[in-house]
This record gives sequence, structure tokens and C-alpha cells, in this order.
Amino acid sequence: MPVIPAHERLIVALDVPDAAAARAMVVELSDSVVFYKIGLELAMGTGFFGLLDWLKAENKKVFVDLKFFDIPETVARAVKNLGDRGADFCTVHGNQAIMEAAAGAKGHGLKVLAVTALTSLDRGDLDDLGFKCDVAELVLSRARRAFQAHCDGVVSSGLEVERLRKEAPRELIAVTPGIRPVDNKMDLSDQKRVMTPAKAIKAGADYLVVGRPIRDAKNRREAVDAIQREIAGAATP
Repeated sequence: MPVIPAHERLIVALDVPDAAAARAMVVELSDSVVFYKIGLELAMGTGFFGLLDWLKAENKKVFVDLKFFDIPETVARAVKNLGDRGADFCTVHGNQAIMEAAAGAKGHGLKVLAVTALTSLDRGDLDDLGFKCDVAELVLSRARRAFQAHCDGVVSSGLEVERLRKEAPRELIAVTPGIRPVDNKMDLSDQKRVMTPAKAIKAGADYLVVGRPIRDAKNRREAVDAIQREIAGAATP
């Protein structure tokens, strides 16, 4: 894989109510962040695509996290449209046919990432859903299928990414959510499988998605700078 500059490894999740709040946060963080994630909350508000276009005009990278899950043809058309808008990453859920359709429709540099297991799920949740398997085994299985489907990467908890790196090709991009800084005192809320930035990078994650620890910080810029320093230190050989 091409070398990823350390300051581009942080993806800040714009988990805010509307596009205006998202733009204000991007302006506030200025040049400290290159990569942003926009997801369902913003997609259900007004100005989603206007925000995407604005971010690209500001020379930012954009991860559209909508976890496409529909019949393969519909997913393929959605992915194609998103690529035409200039998005850099997008997520897809579902079976082999869905992943293959998404991977086959990407264009304009768009990378398709397969979701493995949400970081809000643990073994008990998987049991409730009818998946009688270990979380790590499920993640590895999904990663193998994603690679076979020609997806560019996966979304994986840091708790599984180290094993994924031992078994999956290095070419597979690993994007890790559920990141919590060491000194973060906030309630984990719905996150169950979490890891610090340094540990996730050392485990093999390429990109880290961080939301609430930055959004809810008293000083967002200081929170970002601290995480960026931690990433840079962990990414240095």
C-alpha cells in the first residue's frame, strides 16, 4: 500500500445534527484535520450533498458512511453516483453479491469498504442476532469475503485488526472506529469494543475514526492535536 501521511490517518466523524453545524466544526478544526466522515444523521438532514461538495472544495477527504445494504443493482447505482460526487471512501454491508456489485461500480478514486461487525456489538449481541460465532472469527470471515469481492478494505474494531493483519493481505485498507484516547473520561455509551489511537495504529489500522471524544471536547482543536500526536508517534517505525 502507498504510505499514508500520519496527519491523514485521523478521520473525524461529523456526528452533528445538520450541515451548518458540520461546516462550523470543520472551520473550527481548520488544517488540523484532512479527512471527515459524514453518515446517517447528516444524510437525514438538509444539505448532505452540498456539504460533501463543500468539503471537497475545501480540499478535504470524505468518507461517506451509509452502509449500503440493498439489492446488488441498487447498491451499484448508489456507489456509482457517490463516486461521481467525489467521495473518497464509502461503506457497504450485506452478502458477497452486494459487495461485488459495489466494488464493480466504484469510480473516480472511490474506495469501497465492507463493514465487518459494528463496534457497538459484542458476543452477546451476536448471539441475540442469531450469529453463533466468535466476533473475531466473524470479522476475519467478512474480511476474506471483502477481499474476494474486490472491495478496497474493511471497517474493523482495533481489537480484531491485529489478527486481520496476520491473515489478510496488506493491500486491504483497515479503517477502525471505536477509538477512545487514554485520558478520555466520557461514558462509552453504545461503544463496546474500543481501543486507544496508539494501540490501534500499532495493531495495523490504517485510519482511525473518532467522533464523540472530539465533538464533545471542551476544546476540539486541542483534542484533535493530542490524537494526531499519538497517531504520529505510533506510526513512526
